[in-house]
Amino acid sequence: MKTSKEFQANRDNWNQRTAIHVESDFYELEAFKQGKNVLRQLELAELGEVQGKSLLHLQCHFGMDTLSWARLGAKVAGVDFSDTAIEQANQLANELNIKAEFILSDVYSAPKVHQEKYDIVFTSYGTIGWLPDLDKWAAVIKHFLKDGGTFYMADFHPVVWMFDDHFHKVTYSYFNEGPDFELSEGTYADRESEVSGGTYFWSHSISEIIMALKNAGLELEFLHEHNYINWNCLQGLEEIGPYQYILPQWGHKAPYMYSIKAHNKRA
Repeated sequence: MKTSKEFQANRDNWNQRTAIHVESDFYELEAFKQGKNVLRQLELAELGEVQGKSLLHLQCHFGMDTLSWARLGAKVAGVDFSDTAIEQANQLANELNIKAEFILSDVYSAPKVHQEKYDIVFTSYGTIGWLPDLDKWAAVIKHFLKDGGTFYMADFHPVVWMFDDHFHKVTYSYFNEGPDFELSEGTYADRESEVSGGTYFWSHSISEIIMALKNAGLELEFLHEHNYINWNCLQGLEEIGPYQYILPQWGHKAPYMYSIKAHNKRA
């Protein structure tokens, strides 16, 4: 599948978004600089202890989660295709004197520019929808994991992405039927911001995700589905607890997120 046009549009868009996100209240950057860990309780509990382990963060944006793992004792590296995001991540690591390596690359090209192997490969929240081919994605995860290494991801449930922004009607397919295009109207972090152009994205069902990992040779430990969302990033969410939100019209009756833990088979 030819994706150069889509890739360039998405990168341009995320370069714009990064500049907005760094300044937004959504990302709590100032609190992070003062020592706040911005990882959510879900991934902290499910991934577990990272002290002394090496961790690669795919699609790391401007590095706050990556650096949060470093504060917990991991040796970290982050990969992102936005040069603005990688620049900001390096600036943040230097300002806070946190050791980290940030690599400018799209996911698929990362094995060509980075050769290390890791105990953990991590990705989270709004990531794989920017990728057309999950078999290639899973092969990259496999490539970077040590024998016996762990892959962990948490993300928004594909059911959420089927609806329009106001959750009035089903707009997009649950299944991967090629890229959809959406003109930019601000970002989830600041809906009043000005972002030009638009983005291309791909739908991925739960079965597509699981089978891509399985076909790459990873062994599933768990798949969990969650009846709340831990980011206030969608239209119309209602807060029900610290970092817990639901749509009033859905309540707890629908999946908002999922999480996966898998392991690379030992040789």
